[in-house]
Amino acid sequence: MQPDYEKLGIFYLGKVLDADARKRTEVPLLYASQDLTTHALCVGMTGSGKTGLCLSLLEEAAIDGISAIAIDPKGDLSNLLLQFPALRASDFEPWVDADEARRTGTDLHTFAEQQAQMWRDGLAQWQQDGARIQRLMDAADFTICTPGSNAGLPVSILKSFAAPPPAVVEDGEVFQERVASTVTSLLGLVGIDADPLQSREHILLSNILDRSWRAGRDLDLAALIGAIQTPPVQRIGVFELEAFFPAKERFALAMRLNNLLASPSFAGWLEGDALDVGKALWTETGKPRITIYSIAHLSDPERMFFVSLLLNQTLSWMRTQSGTSSLRAILYMDEIAGYFPPVANPPSKAPLLTLLKQARAFGLGVVLATQNPVDLDYKGLANCGTWFIGRLQAERDKLRLLDGLEGASAQAGSKFDRNRMDQVLSGLGKRMFMMNDVHRSEPIVFETRFALSYLRGPLTRAQIKTLMDPRRATGSPESRGTDRASAASVAPGTADIPAPAMKPATTPALKPASIAQPVPYPAIARTNAASTQPVLPPDVPQYFAPGLPRNVALRPALLGCVQVYFADARLGLASESSTNLLAQLADGPTSVDWSHAEEVDLAEGMLTPLAPEGATFAALPAAAQKTKSYTAWRKMLTDEVVRTEELHLFRCDALDVVSKPFEPERDFRIRLAQRAREQRDREKERVAKPYGPKRAALEERLRRAKQSVEREAGQARDAKVSAAVSFGSAVLGALMGRKAMSQSTMSRTATGVRGVGRAMRDASDVDRAQETVGSIGAQIQALDAQLQTELGALDSRFDPETQPLEDVVIKPKKTNVTVRFLGLVWVA
Repeated sequence: MQPDYEKLGIFYLGKVLDADARKRTEVPLLYASQDLTTHALCVGMTGSGKTGLCLSLLEEAAIDGISAIAIDPKGDLSNLLLQFPALRASDFEPWVDADEARRTGTDLHTFAEQQAQMWRDGLAQWQQDGARIQRLMDAADFTICTPGSNAGLPVSILKSFAAPPPAVVEDGEVFQERVASTVTSLLGLVGIDADPLQSREHILLSNILDRSWRAGRDLDLAALIGAIQTPPVQRIGVFELEAFFPAKERFALAMRLNNLLASPSFAGWLEGDALDVGKALWTETGKPRITIYSIAHLSDPERMFFVSLLLNQTLSWMRTQSGTSSLRAILYMDEIAGYFPPVANPPSKAPLLTLLKQARAFGLGVVLATQNPVDLDYKGLANCGTWFIGRLQAERDKLRLLDGLEGASAQAGSKFDRNRMDQVLSGLGKRMFMMNDVHRSEPIVFETRFALSYLRGPLTRAQIKTLMDPRRATGSPESRGTDRASAASVAPGTADIPAPAMKPATTPALKPASIAQPVPYPAIARTNAASTQPVLPPDVPQYFAPGLPRNVALRPALLGCVQVYFADARLGLASESSTNLLAQLADGPTSVDWSHAEEVDLAEGMLTPLAPEGATFAALPAAAQKTKSYTAWRKMLTDEVVRTEELHLFRCDALDVVSKPFEPERDFRIRLAQRAREQRDREKERVAKPYGPKRAALEERLRRAKQSVEREAGQARDAKVSAAVSFGSAVLGALMGRKAMSQSTMSRTATGVRGVGRAMRDASDVDRAQETVGSIGAQIQALDAQLQTELGALDSRFDPETQPLEDVVIKPKKTNVTVRFLGLVWVA
């Protein structure tokens, strides 16, 4: 039977502790992934087990198909890629800490064997094994990115000043926060500590970004430098630009940014793929991805610059997502101190605060961790619904946390027992945490489970490079290494998602089956050339392709630009698209064959009526010189499009989801997985709802039964004592009295006998009461088992990877095909 912690939507974080005895029970701590939409904070001193807990949470998310972005200022999170399902010493040996081996007086091989044995034993104690590590490896893609360095996968910031999506621009507060934090972080990178209200540099750059982004214009660093010299505004407030910020001084600012751009040390920031949150969360096939942004190698200003950019990009991405109550993805940041201070306002604080306030509606869970609780803004952290608190270093840390917990509980409308919390926090040991979850009635103390990944400590840049080199070698971010047996082992990526049961289909597209991929112009046969442009009837449109050079030899072709409308009332589909086809012209009855036309990136708006200087013209077929030919060719084009054009959609009947027109399979799989989680969470709530009153009633009966046991046991004890006293008095009277058996002695003896009878009856009542307790407990266990059985059935029912996809083909009607343009075009 599948363990409870392997069910979808459940994170296995450890086992519950007896809070008073500090003893681990066998009750697993199962955390509902849905609870993470209200965010979480993890606090604990060095050595408390904080990193292990947070990595375990990310492991559980990956197993559950939840994507994550992790910001790693120390280098610990890269341990997530050290996954060794075979648990061999040779797997561990390339990654063990040589210094630690020397301190223990052992060689590397022996130390690696000890580490492997530790992981085998540790996993076994927590009912885990290599098979679960393999499941983790197969569930998600794991990637390490290193902005400003090519140790991991580099990240280019050239596109980081691209215009945000309309949803962000339309939200005035979020848009202004985006502008302000971007400018502040950029100026901090060149050593300018700018006040948004006082700094001329900040105000000028903010105006440039504001104007450009509102117009939908993207910027990169080079374009921004140019815009500083010639800004898109001539007045700042009531002052003319030259009075506010003279050109000579603007040039000095431009030079500072240009020096940054030209610096060899900054070259690493310009390499690699653009910072893209969607690609950081899912692969091209729609598989969940855990992307770790390792920034330990950066200076403090560079860290702040990148973190601010990433948070802003995440905020923009979030705004483009649909609302959901289920967990869609996780944003995790280790060591948040300095990025979310209580008084100062660094560039990272505003977007992070916005995420904490608004990300819940979009299914984005924010998880923050720190060992310095006094450096955090607890007013902002009151938005965290779950607090994981481990061993703390100082009394002031505990008091600060208690204040924050009290505020969070007040905001959530739940009770808060400060004295009890104080006692619990004071007794926490290593790997012991108190979880205060607003979705639970009371805090829980637990011990964290053993991590599936090998926690060897921070990885060096060389080790990160070793993990990521195989991906660079293949040129594929989704390649994965399978050999963990040597130091050349590569980072565990993922295997592709198994293809669902469906008819073969390409990515949904509007394109005739016979049309090749777009090319500039098709190869059209040359004929004898003439230097004079043919004279055609005025009704025959004649154009030239753009960008033709002088003295070029031209060939005639027929360009048809078609608009196609697709509609399906049953699917609620109404969509249109266009295709541009270029056909070869030839002599004879079939002078145009649209079935062999090529799709090109050439539209009517790009054409010019003027021939390039010195051009020569190939012979024009006779049919192309007649107006009526174009009428016939237009009809032939319409017929060909009706015959061959089709719109492919993906449909999952089990989840009642159909892909959007032209939606890539990757995006549909991501949306399908999210819909599955949403429906699963709703069904789980529906299934669990009737069990609540039943279990509450049984728990009340159990409480009364336990009270009855205590009451009957007390009565039995009293009866035994009374009987003993009566017998004792009778015997003593017989021994000490003048008569061997007086009337009073006989009376006391009879009373003692009756007391013994009552004691025996009371003992029987205790046994019956205990049987009642056992019977009710068995009923509760049976009820829980029945609930788990029903919930387990839902896990398989709503698993998106097991759902078959159907290829839905939509054909256009002839009345829905419009030839926007048909004309003769001369091409090279």
